[in-house]
Amino acid sequence: MKMTSQEAFVETLRVQGVKVAYGIVGSAFMPGLDVFEAAGIRFVDVAHEQGAAHMADGYTRASGEVAVCIAQNGPGITNFVTAVAAAYWNHTPMVVITPETGVMTQGLGGFQETRQLPYFEEITCHQETLSHHNRIVEALTRCFQRARQHSAPVQFNIPRDMFCQIVDLEIPEPIMPGRLMGDEELVQSAADMLAGAKFPMIVAGAGVGLADAVDECKTLAECLGAPVANSYLHNDSFPASHPLAVGPLGYQGWESAMTLIKQADVILALGTRLNPFSTLPQHSIEYWTGQAKIIQVDSNPDMLGLAKPIDVGICGDAKAVAQQLVRALDGHSSGSAGEKRKSDAATAKSAWLQKLAGWDHEEDDAGSTWNARAREREPDKMAPRQVLRAIQDGLPKDAMVSTDIGNICAMANSYLPFEEPRSFMAPGMFGNCGYAFPSIMGAKMARPDRPAVALVGDGAFGISLNELPTCVRMQIPVTVVVFRNGQWGAEKKNDILWFDERFVGTELGDDFSFADVAKAFGVSGLRVETMGELSSAVSEACAAQKKGTTTLIEVVVNQELGAPFRRDAMQDQSCILDRYKSLTVSR
Repeated sequence: MKMTSQEAFVETLRVQGVKVAYGIVGSAFMPGLDVFEAAGIRFVDVAHEQGAAHMADGYTRASGEVAVCIAQNGPGITNFVTAVAAAYWNHTPMVVITPETGVMTQGLGGFQETRQLPYFEEITCHQETLSHHNRIVEALTRCFQRARQHSAPVQFNIPRDMFCQIVDLEIPEPIMPGRLMGDEELVQSAADMLAGAKFPMIVAGAGVGLADAVDECKTLAECLGAPVANSYLHNDSFPASHPLAVGPLGYQGWESAMTLIKQADVILALGTRLNPFSTLPQHSIEYWTGQAKIIQVDSNPDMLGLAKPIDVGICGDAKAVAQQLVRALDGHSSGSAGEKRKSDAATAKSAWLQKLAGWDHEEDDAGSTWNARAREREPDKMAPRQVLRAIQDGLPKDAMVSTDIGNICAMANSYLPFEEPRSFMAPGMFGNCGYAFPSIMGAKMARPDRPAVALVGDGAFGISLNELPTCVRMQIPVTVVVFRNGQWGAEKKNDILWFDERFVGTELGDDFSFADVAKAFGVSGLRVETMGELSSAVSEACAAQKKGTTTLIEVVVNQELGAPFRRDAMQDQSCILDRYKSLTVSR
C-alpha cells in the first residue's frame, strides 16, 4: 500500500498495540504526531521528558503492554536517559523513539544535534537507526520484537528527514515471543534437589510478575511446602496473605523472610538476578549465608550465576520453568515436614507483623543520639514509621503504589504487602530520584480502574512536581503523598554516622507548603499532621480518583532516620578530617 513514511510509522505503532505515547512535542517528529489521533494513539505531552519515560515505564509495568516515549532530537532525547536507565534495570519492555538531525546535515554541528546512540548504548537491549525510509516498518517492527523478547527498552533512532517520504509497504502483524522452557535435564536435577531438601525456600523475583507466573509459583510452593520470599522491591511477586508468604528480602525487608531463608538448605531463585544489594544484611541478620544450594531461573542467560554462586542455572521463562518443575515433582508430597515449614512461616510472619505494628521510633546507632534529639525537638510531629503505618491503614486493598528513593520511602518496603501482581513500582537498582510520581501516572493510565498512589520525599519531589499540571491537563487522577521532613534523609544519615554531623547539602527547610503549590497547579492539596488525618486523607483521595481528582497530601514528619542504604560502602572519615585540620594548621 502506498502511503507516507509517517503514516507507515504510526500504523506500525498501532498494529503493535500502542495506545499511548509520552513526550514533549517537537518539530523532529511532528509529521508522525499529526497522524496519532487518526490512528487512535493518545499523545501525553508532559512537563519534562524524564517524566515521559517514567510514565511509559509505569504504564508497561502495570499493563504488560509495550509503551512508547518520543521527544525532540538533541536535548529532548538526552532528558530521557535517566528514566530509560531505570526502565532497563527494571526489565521494562518499552520502545524509546529518538528522532535525530536529518542525514544531510549530520556532523555539521547544527541546531540540537548530538550523537544519540552512545547515550543509550548501555541501557537498552537493542538499538536501531533507520537507514532508509523504505525500511521504516521493518526496523520499527524489529524494535518491538526485541523489546518483548528481552523485556527491556529498545531505541529506535530516526533521522527527521525520513518522515514525509512516499513508501509502498505492508504492515506485518506482531511477532510475539513464546515462553522459553528450561533444559529438561536441568529441570529434573533441580526438581530432585528441591524434593530432597530439608528446608526448601523460593525467592520470587521480578520475572514472576513479568511472566504472569504468580499462580505457578503458588502451585510450586504448595507442592514443596516451601516458604516464599519476595526479592527486593518486588513485593507484588507473591501474594502476602498466602500461608507460605514470608515477605520481602533486602533493605528494610521483613525479618520473617530473613530468619527463614537463613535456615534454607535449597533456595529456588525464580525469575531473579540475585543482585548483591538485595541480599545485604538487614535488621542485624546475616541471612544470605552461602550454605544453601542455589537453583536460579532467569530468562537472561547472562544473569545465571553472575551475582551469586549457583548450583543449577536454568535459562527460561519463570512461568514455563515453574510449570516444568511442577510436572517433574508429580507425586511429591512435602508431608508433615511441609506442614511444619508452613507453621514456621506463619509464626515468623506473625511475630514480624506484631513488631512492625508497635514500632514507632528509630533506634540510634552506637555513638549517635540524632533520633532521640529529633524527637525532643519535634515532639508533636509523627515519626516516619507512624506515617507509613497510617498510609498502610488508608490504602485500598487493590491500590497500585510507587515509591521514590529516600530514607522514608525505603522504609515503606516493610509496609507494602500486595495481593495482585503489577501493583508495586520502584526505581529499583538504578535508584534515581523523581521516579514515583510520573511512574504512577503511567500506571494509572494503564489501569484506570485501580487506585494509584505515589510515595515520595520532599527532596525527590522537587524533581518531578512539574508534572502536577500534566495530571490536570491530561486527566490522569492520582494521589501523591509527600513526606515533609525538610532534609535529604538518606544522605543526612551518612553525615550522622560517618561525617560527625557536618551537614553539607542535606537541608531543605520547610518555608513553603507543597499543598499550596498543588492548589496553585490546580489539584487538591492537603497538609496533615496526625495519623488519623493521614489515613483518612489517603482513603478519601483514592476514592476521589474515580471523580477525576488528583490529590497531593503533604505529611509533616519529624527528622528521625532509619538504617542507611549503604553501610557496606561507607567508612569512618575522622582520620581524614584530622589530617586535613593538621595540614590547614601547618599552612
